[in-house]
Amino acid sequence: MLSIGIVGLPNVGKSTLFNALTKKSVLVANYPFATIDPSVGVVAVPDERLAKLSAFSKSAKTVPAAIEFTDIAGLVKGASEGQGLGNQFLSNIRETDAIAEVVRIFEDDDIIHVDGKIDPLKDIEVINLELILADLATVTKRLQNLGKEVKAGKKDAVIEHKLLERVRSALESGKLASTVSADEFEAPFLKQIHLLTSKPFIYVLNKKSGGKNLDESVQGPTYVSSSRSDLVQDGQSKVRPMYQVQGPTLDERWTKLFDFLKTSGSKWVIVDAGIEQELKDLEDKDKQEMREGLGTKDDGINNLIKTGYELLDLITFLTTGEDETRAWTIKRGWTAPEAGTAIHGDFKEKFIKAEVINWQDLLNVGSYHNAREKGLVRTEGKEYVVKDGDVVEFKI
Repeated sequence: MLSIGIVGLPNVGKSTLFNALTKKSVLVANYPFATIDPSVGVVAVPDERLAKLSAFSKSAKTVPAAIEFTDIAGLVKGASEGQGLGNQFLSNIRETDAIAEVVRIFEDDDIIHVDGKIDPLKDIEVINLELILADLATVTKRLQNLGKEVKAGKKDAVIEHKLLERVRSALESGKLASTVSADEFEAPFLKQIHLLTSKPFIYVLNKKSGGKNLDESVQGPTYVSSSRSDLVQDGQSKVRPMYQVQGPTLDERWTKLFDFLKTSGSKWVIVDAGIEQELKDLEDKDKQEMREGLGTKDDGINNLIKTGYELLDLITFLTTGEDETRAWTIKRGWTAPEAGTAIHGDFKEKFIKAEVINWQDLLNVGSYHNAREKGLVRTEGKEYVVKDGDVVEFKI
């Protein structure tokens, strides 16, 4: 099961977010390789298709796709040199497939920030720098170990050395390893050294209902030009007077953060972790009413789970019947035999064919019998690339 590590500075809402996430946990018994570590939550991926298919098939059991979130020890400046829980922090991140970086975008005098002030972009820079420094140490050590093999002219060593030189250059300039492109020959070498900054990132912007949030407009001075003509005095034109009025404006810290997210092409979500934790025990209908009463409409937790799923380039295919309707997680681009391994490892070798229909087409026609009569159930072979939302029955 693929996992996302939740990281952040102290007092940014990291553990609060994790607690809200774990309310959406699924039965670990359905996922035999899942850990039972209390800092790890196996979380259901929201998918309205699943409930509809389960009702369609009158299934006795419904099992959603799942993703693992890990609450990782808080980071402090100097983690790359072992400060705080630095070594444990870096080790735990290395075991995850992606990183969810939590930053505060609210001010609250009762919740002290480690730096004494709220500056989300600076928080990101601190965290990313520690990860970059840790990667730089890893790359430098690996380059040293490659020295003899490169001198001996070993082909693989030469390819890896050239790649790591580019990675080191990027890291030294403050860039993430993920900004370095690797061709098909280089990619395996980059993967095997498990660099922290080569993982995909999602930034989780934690706000607070009723607090001062940086993403909300505030009244501030706005300067507008007078409608009067330019003044003329002693034969010379004077500057048209400007008047100051009160108008909405955004906090400069939010503007800088948003510019960074936009220019870096980063994925990000806004979450009110505090509200989500408070509402975690309510039914969905009551939860939505409470959200609206508190001035928030979106389920940031669901957005985070869905975005994390996309971040890892995952899609879902479905199986349905009287016994069970289940969503299966696979990598985008997998062929039918590869997708079958999500169910059982033997399916790839024993694969003969697959019967495939889009989930909505199946619901629209009302039954498999009707779907077959209309030619909507297709027989696909080994080359078929499974699509998100396919309902698949494997023949082995």
